[in-house]
Amino acid sequence: MMWGPGWYGWWMPFLWLAFLALIAAGIVLLLRRPEADGRTEARRILEERFARGEIDEEEFRRRLEVLAGSRR
Repeated sequence: MMWGPGWYGWWMPFLWLAFLALIAAGIVLLLRRPEADGRTEARRILEERFARGEIDEEEFRRRLEVLAGSRR
C-alpha cells in the first residue's frame, strides 16, 4: 500500500512553474514581433518609397544594408 503522493508530488510545483513560464515566454514573443510577416516598419516604408519611385535601386539597396546592420 502506498502512502502519500509518491515521487511526483515533490516535482509537481516545479513542473507547473515551468509550464507557466513557457506560456509567459510565448506571449512575450508574440507581442514583441514587429510585424506578422517579419518586416520592420522602416523596411516597409523603404519598400513603399522604392515602389513609388522616390528612390532608385542603388539607394534602396544601400539603405536596406544599413537597416540590416542596425538589427544585429
